[in-house]
Amino acid sequence: MRSTVVPAQVTTVEDKIAGNLGISQLLLLTMPIFGGSLLFVGLPPFFSYATYKIVVIVCFAVLCGTLAIRIKGKILLFWGIVILRYNLRPRYYVFNRNNAHMRDIHQEVKTEKVVEETKPKRIRKQLPQLSTTELVQVEHLIANPAANLRLKTNRKGELSVHFKEVR
Repeated sequence: MRSTVVPAQVTTVEDKIAGNLGISQLLLLTMPIFGGSLLFVGLPPFFSYATYKIVVIVCFAVLCGTLAIRIKGKILLFWGIVILRYNLRPRYYVFNRNNAHMRDIHQEVKTEKVVEETKPKRIRKQLPQLSTTELVQVEHLIANPAANLRLKTNRKGELSVHFKEVR
């Protein structure tokens, strides 16, 4: 047994009941009968003839008959709904990311600020300037492999120098 894909346009075709009339058209054409009988019973004088009742029922029948007319495959009632939705939509859409929907916004509680005593920063000692002879001795120490010179830094970036005493 073969199976095929049925397009969505085929499944949405309105069923024809009598000739070219669909379900929605038949409902629109029968509404004046039931609505007119309710108006005849419900408006005064009750269960009796009045001219204004006939005028209201005829106007209601004409309205339902015109809404049942089919244009371009759609009845006028559906065209009216589309136009009504279009006219009732908002004219401008303002997109705002700064709205408070679904956010936890906490009010800040004003408190008195306590002035804390700040510790004075450590003043680093200035290293003494070396003379030329001392600089030459340090360079010889760095170049000597027996001194086993090692440079280390800690987390704060301070440099530590380790070496063996050379005689």
